[in-house]
Amino acid sequence: MTLEILTSDHLMPAFHGFFTRRGGASSGIFHGLNCGPGSTDQSAAVEINRARVAKAMGVAPVALTSLHQIHSTKVITVVAPLETRPQADAMVTNTPGLALGILTADCQPVLFHDAKAGVIGAAHAGWRGALSGILEQTLAAMEVLGANRADTSAIIGPSISQRAYEVGPEFLDEFLVDDPDNSRFFANGTGDRMLFDLQGFSLYRLRAAGVGHSEWTRHCTFSDADRFYSYRRTTHAQEADYGRLISTIRL
Repeated sequence: MTLEILTSDHLMPAFHGFFTRRGGASSGIFHGLNCGPGSTDQSAAVEINRARVAKAMGVAPVALTSLHQIHSTKVITVVAPLETRPQADAMVTNTPGLALGILTADCQPVLFHDAKAGVIGAAHAGWRGALSGILEQTLAAMEVLGANRADTSAIIGPSISQRAYEVGPEFLDEFLVDDPDNSRFFANGTGDRMLFDLQGFSLYRLRAAGVGHSEWTRHCTFSDADRFYSYRRTTHAQEADYGRLISTIRL
């Protein structure tokens, strides 16, 4: 099966892709394009999958950079292929030929591009990172390389949608402490449960930060098991582990 790659016109002319799970070498519960070296999948299968992604991006496997993601606000500037996976949740570069790769399975992969300045970024934004400021920190790191927020596009890739993102009252409280107006990103669920609009919250933060264009691809990871991995779906199914999707961008 060939790879399935979702793209956005607003990230052009940068090479990029939000890869689905289709076209991979992994089997069992990971079947498909699992690109997470931190999973319990066979390492050989993950390496094959990442090599396929690198080929699709037009780079050598060593130039496909990814992180040890920790739900932080740490951003690194990449100037050459990384020998290890540093602990961080976003990367920026203005160096051609480096593919920045973010791994997700419900959290948001966010790809950034300022075509005028020739600067790109990629961020892993779950609820904690989005609330803490990982998106704003990514934009700030891009500015150091010469980017302008007004010229930057930020596209949110496949991630869990509001209809599938049920949370408890303590979750809501964290957002209300940050800003009482954040209540608008929550809808009533069953009993005391709420449904959180992760993408709506992140788009609000991006636009408030001054990006020129931002949008979500409108693909829900939880709802489409054939195309996407989902941590929450795996948890509900009581499976032992889950695959990781990859989203990449390069100059």
